[in-house]
Amino acid sequence: MTRVPEQQTPRGAAGPHGVAGGAAEDDLRALFGQSTAVFASLAGPAHMLETANDAFFAAIGGSERGRTGVPLGQFMPELAEQGFTALLDRVYRTGKPYTGRDARVVLGQGDAAREAFFDFTYEPRLDVGGNVVGVRVIGVETTQVKHAQRLTAEHRVLLEQIARQAPLPEVLEGMARAIEELAPEEVLVSVLLADADGRRLRHGAAPSLPDFYNQAIDGIATGEGVGSCGTAAHRRRPVIITDIATDPFWDDFRELAGRAGVAACWSTPILARDGSLLGTFAMYHRVPRAPREADLALARVFADTAALAVERHHDERARRAAEDRERAARDDLAFLLEASTTLASDLDADQTLGRLAASCVPRLAPLCAVDVIEGGRVRRIATAAPARDRRELLASHIPVYDAADDAVARVLASGISEVARRTPTGPGPWHDLGVTGYLCVPLTDRGATFGTVTLLSTGEHAFDGHAVALAEELARRAASAARNARQYTHRVTLARDLQAGLLLPELPRVPGADVATYYHPAGEGLDIGGDFYDIFPLDDGSWAFLLGDVCGRGAMAATTTALVRHTARAVAPLLPGPQDVVRAVNRALTNRPDSHGTGFVTLVHGRLTPTPDGLDVELVRAGHTLPLHLDARHTAHPVDSPGTLLGISADPRVTSHRLRLRRHESLLLYTDGLTEARDAHGEQFGDQRLADALTATPHHPTAQQVIDTLTRAVRAFTGNREIDDDQAVLVLTAT
Repeated sequence: MTRVPEQQTPRGAAGPHGVAGGAAEDDLRALFGQSTAVFASLAGPAHMLETANDAFFAAIGGSERGRTGVPLGQFMPELAEQGFTALLDRVYRTGKPYTGRDARVVLGQGDAAREAFFDFTYEPRLDVGGNVVGVRVIGVETTQVKHAQRLTAEHRVLLEQIARQAPLPEVLEGMARAIEELAPEEVLVSVLLADADGRRLRHGAAPSLPDFYNQAIDGIATGEGVGSCGTAAHRRRPVIITDIATDPFWDDFRELAGRAGVAACWSTPILARDGSLLGTFAMYHRVPRAPREADLALARVFADTAALAVERHHDERARRAAEDRERAARDDLAFLLEASTTLASDLDADQTLGRLAASCVPRLAPLCAVDVIEGGRVRRIATAAPARDRRELLASHIPVYDAADDAVARVLASGISEVARRTPTGPGPWHDLGVTGYLCVPLTDRGATFGTVTLLSTGEHAFDGHAVALAEELARRAASAARNARQYTHRVTLARDLQAGLLLPELPRVPGADVATYYHPAGEGLDIGGDFYDIFPLDDGSWAFLLGDVCGRGAMAATTTALVRHTARAVAPLLPGPQDVVRAVNRALTNRPDSHGTGFVTLVHGRLTPTPDGLDVELVRAGHTLPLHLDARHTAHPVDSPGTLLGISADPRVTSHRLRLRRHESLLLYTDGLTEARDAHGEQFGDQRLADALTATPHHPTAQQVIDTLTRAVRAFTGNREIDDDQAVLVLTAT
C-alpha cells in the first residue's frame, strides 16, 4: 500500500477562500515554482557535452539520457527537428551569441516527451587565441511558471463566472477541464457535492471520467475507508492514495476503478467558511503516482475555488428559496384577504359558506363540499366544481351524521382535520368524480364543531402540509364570518320584530277616511328607529292618531317610543282633548327613570271625527315638523300649531288647531328624515320640494298614492343613496 501522509492544516494551505494569507502565498509559490538555472558546456562543431549541472540533466530527462563526452545531437535528436541545433551551429560558426525568450521545446520523444519553456543564451567559447572552440548554454526553465500563468488565467475566468453567478455545473465543469488541459501530466478531475446533512456525496462534475463510473459513485457515503473522496469528506482533510490497486480504502471500488482505467486518486475536501462540508475535489491518474508540492498546491487552490462557487450557489439557492417562500406567503395572504373579503361581503350564513366553497376551487382543490349540522342531521349546504354536472353530482351526496366510516362524521365528532391520499371511506360518487384523496376540515364556533369543509383531489393533485394549514385558516375565517352573519341575522330579526311591535301590525279601517303609512329605517336595520305612528279608535266614535320622533336609536329609543304610544293609548279615552293627552305623555316622559332614557320627543297628536261631508280634525303639534294640508284645489298648506318639545320641561306649551278635511282632501304627517334626505352634493330635500311633490299627486289621490308620489320624489333626489335618518309618514284622506 502506498499512501502519502495527509497534509496538515497548521501550515495553512487553504488559499483564497478566507484562510491564512501565508498559506495562500505558499500555494502560489508552489504553483509558480522556483527559477531553475541550467548550464552546459559544448565542444567542437559536433557540440559534444563536456560538462553540465544537475539542473540540465533533470531538465532533459535524467543523467541516463545525457552523458558527457557524447555529442548533443546523439542523445537529444529532437533538438535538430526543432531548429535548436542549427542555432548552435550558427553561434559556433559566427562567434556571435544568441538569446531566446520563452522558447518552447519538446524534450524527449514518444510517450516520454514533455513540453518545456526556457529563457536561454548560446555564447561562443573562445581559446586564448580568440578562436571559437565550442558553445556555452546558459538558461532558466520557465515551464512551471508558464503553466501556472495559464492556470491563473483560467482561475481568473472561473472567478469571473462565479461573480456573475454562472450556473454551478458550468463553473465546476469549466474548472475540471481547465485543470485537465493545463496540467503537465494527464489528470482526470472530479468534483462531488455533499448533501445538506453531509452524509453523502453527489456527482458534480467529471468530464473525463466514464459515465458508468460517475453514476456508480453518485451518492456514496462519507466515512472512514470509503475510497479517497468519502474518507476525505469524513476527515475534513486531504487523502492521497498513490496506488488504488493496493490501498484498502479502495477495496469496495477497486474493480470499478480498474474498469475506469484509474490507478491513483488524490482527494481534497471542499469546505465552507464555517468548516462545514461542501464536497470533494479529486485528481485521478492513469498510473500510480505520488503528488509533488505543486500538485498539492493546485488541489488546494482549486478546492477553495470550488468552495467559493458552491457557497455562492448555496447562497443564491437560499435567496431564491427565501424569495419563493416570501412570494408564496404573499400569495397566501392575498388569497386569504380576498377570500375573507368575499366571505364578509354577505350577511347570510348559508351564502357565506357557499362563498367558502367557491373560494376553495381551484386554489386549494378541484372539488369542495361544505356540510353543516341542522336538527341532528347533516345538510350539504354548498358545493364547488369546475363543471356543473360534477357540482350537481357532489351535491347529491349527503354524508351520514353518525356513520363511523364517513370522514365528515368523524371530523364532526372529533373537531380534528383528516387528510388521506385515497378516496373517502363510506359511500359516495368517488369513482364517477375521479377522487384520489381528500382533506376534511372542521368549521368550529366557540369550540363547537357545526360543520365541515371537504376538499377532494383528482388526478395527480395531492394535499401537503402547506395546503392543510391554508385550508384550516380559511375554514377558521369562514366559521367566524358565518357566526357574524348568523348574529347579524338574529339581530336584524330581533330589531324587525321589536320595530313591528312598536308600529301597527296592520292599519285599521277608519270610517270616512283612507289611511296609509310608510316607514323606512336608516342603516342596515340592526337598530330600532325612533320614528313611530299610531291610530286607534275612541269610545265616542272618533279616532286618535299620532306621529312622532324620539331622539336617538336602539333600545332606549324603543323604550321611549313604547312609553309614548302606550301612554297615549291609555289616557286618550279618559281625557277631553289632544292637549290633555300630550301633557300626560310629557308627564310620563319627565317622570321616567334615567336608566330608561332622557331624550326628548317631537309629536303630532290629534283626533278625527267622521262627518257627512268629510273629517273634522283637532291636533296638537309638540315641536314636530309642520303637517301639510292638501286641499280640494290641490294646494298644499302647512298646518301651524305652536308647541314645544316633550320630555324637557314639566309644563310644555301646546295649542290646539282645528281643520276640516273635505272629500278627497288629505292631511300629511311626516318625520324630518324625509325633508333632511340629502343628494350627492349634500343638499337637503327640504320643505319646498316636499310641498311640490305633494301637489304633483294625481287629482283626488288616495292616501297610498300620496305616499308613493312622495317617496319616488325623495329617491329621485337622493339617487337611492343610503339615508341618514328614519323616515315615517302618515296620510289621512277624507273619503
